[in-house]
Amino acid sequence: MKADDKHRRRRQRIRFSLPARVRCRESLDSEWMEITRLIDVTPFGASFNLTRPTERGRLLHLTLPLPRQLRSFDHAEEQYRVWSLVRSATREDTPSGAGSSPSAFIVGVAFVGKRPPAGYEQNPSQRYEPGDTLEVSKLRAIVGQEARGPRVERRTRLTLTTEVILEVIGEGSAAAREETVTENISRHGASVYTTLKVLPGRFVRLTGVREQITIFAAVRQRSEGPGGVARLHLEFVDREWPLDQLF
Repeated sequence: MKADDKHRRRRQRIRFSLPARVRCRESLDSEWMEITRLIDVTPFGASFNLTRPTERGRLLHLTLPLPRQLRSFDHAEEQYRVWSLVRSATREDTPSGAGSSPSAFIVGVAFVGKRPPAGYEQNPSQRYEPGDTLEVSKLRAIVGQEARGPRVERRTRLTLTTEVILEVIGEGSAAAREETVTENISRHGASVYTTLKVLPGRFVRLTGVREQITIFAAVRQRSEGPGGVARLHLEFVDREWPLDQLF
């Protein structure tokens, strides 16, 4: 057998419905855990479903009974505990109605190591991208929106007020909810007036009252303007806002 054939076989995804515990620290004040099952796996990564949103560049901690021949370390342990870098997160809506499931996210991760990067505990919402190898020590911190392709130009953001429902994602349902309006909005993000105490790194659900669209977003910043009115600066993580419906 040729060396490149063996290399391809090592990387071939194996359909394997193993149970997995996924843990995520969204911010300094928020952590969640979810039990799921793998869709497929390789020695270098896996894919699975989540009911909660995440985004490319975030770190998740996985615990799973991975076969020892697929592990890079802890071969004698019953459970494989590995830090994983989110490489893709695709939302799949389920039909609404009685008994329907919540929105599902198909998440693909790359295994990066036994321990998190230096500084993770102080800034768990930090996003990363791989360096020359998929190792924790080679991960590079992402600044701003560099992970999501072309930077959104300021001229695309419209100073426009539209009614929205803002929900902070919590265990099982929204942890907090309010009806508010946007300060400005673009296809890729928005600034929203708020009374909620939400730290950067948390995920929220934003529903347009007029547009009848629901989008998940990551909180990038919380600021206060004149008069102490707070704003959440959001970046949409699963789809674009339909600006044409605002006119």
